[in-house]
Amino acid sequence: MRGLVTIMSITIIRGRILNFIEEPKAHDDESCYSYIEDGAVAVEGGKIIACEEYDAIRKQYQEVQTDDHRPNLILPGFIDTHLHFPQTQVIGSFGAKLLDWLNNYTFVEEQKYADPAHCKRMAGYFFDFLLKHGTTTAVAFCSVHKASAEAFFTEAERRNLRMIAGKVMMDRNAPEALCDTPQSSYDDSKALIEKWHGRGRAHYAISPRFAITSTPTQLEMAQALVREHPDCYMQTHLSENHDEIEYARELYQSARDYLDVYEMYDLLGPKSLFGHCIHLSERECEAMAETGSVAVFCPTSNLFLGSGLFDMDGLQAKGVRTAIATDIGGGTSYSMLKTLDEAYKILQLRNQILNPLKSFFMMTLGNARALSLEAQIGTLDAGSEADIVVLDSSATDAMALRMETVETLSEELFMLQTMGDDRAVSTVYIAGRMQDII
Repeated sequence: MRGLVTIMSITIIRGRILNFIEEPKAHDDESCYSYIEDGAVAVEGGKIIACEEYDAIRKQYQEVQTDDHRPNLILPGFIDTHLHFPQTQVIGSFGAKLLDWLNNYTFVEEQKYADPAHCKRMAGYFFDFLLKHGTTTAVAFCSVHKASAEAFFTEAERRNLRMIAGKVMMDRNAPEALCDTPQSSYDDSKALIEKWHGRGRAHYAISPRFAITSTPTQLEMAQALVREHPDCYMQTHLSENHDEIEYARELYQSARDYLDVYEMYDLLGPKSLFGHCIHLSERECEAMAETGSVAVFCPTSNLFLGSGLFDMDGLQAKGVRTAIATDIGGGTSYSMLKTLDEAYKILQLRNQILNPLKSFFMMTLGNARALSLEAQIGTLDAGSEADIVVLDSSATDAMALRMETVETLSEELFMLQTMGDDRAVSTVYIAGRMQDII
């Protein structure tokens, strides 16, 4: 897993191929995906050059090395659209709602990220954990410290990962050691953008943490950064918790609602990612739909912190783009499989059904589309970057026993989502290079 290597030879990756084409409309919608029982992906120079029946690939590349993963499933690598790099050691902190959890645990932990050595050590663990769980691209908040973003991007580059991240901007309602200033947040973010955005596989996300921790002057600085760098992402939090919403209204009394705080500073748009979005008004939904902004569903953290139940069908019916994410460390697992397992349960409580085809679409092509990166990642199409996950549906004794009764692909995917975790991740490829994920 260590080191950066440019792949110049062709590799064939053989197994059962699952590649999504469109969003599934039902659990039996066979038009939304391509499935090949004995298929292969041919990779050269870090990109996919062909994906079809194994026999056809073998005829074309007769002398090429084959990695044979049969009978396992081969899919695009999983994509996580919202998590927190500095919260690697916060996961599983007991007994608090959102604001208390931030003050009692998260803000305490994030102060350690002033130390570059600590940042470097945690970055190694962080990316190890992502890859072990099959996640090949993620959108991360770093701490307020410039050093945390430097460590994140440095380690991601060393591993040749396509990653999106930014240092948080916050200048109030946090410990003094975690507060920057409007000007320093602008200067540090600007320097990081100029150094990292578009370098290799890195993207920068302008990251005002949320309205509560940014003054109007700091949001003006975020606005300036978005205006100056329209190809960067913007990420923040929105309507996760009722107390948070009320506090934001107190701080920004001229705003029509919580979303309007960000609207006033022109922070909405197709590359704007809003974590949570549980308690949105009709007006907020309309504004998000009109601007193409993305509502990010974080099921495990929403349950863990008691924040509420995401209304996926309602948002999508209103034209709001959606994505899904682990939200480490309020979220309780790095696994996108476990994340979709919890999403299924939340939507059951909403009287909404998340079918397994849609689950796997969401963590691959769906999240790639939410990030406007579907030309690079999220599929096994020729020309896509060869970030690939191989899943073993019989990884545990219980799963193997259940597989004896599975009759359809949809049933297998639902079993993987419900019973799977990092043990189901057999192999991961980054830009065509097999990773050591033990």
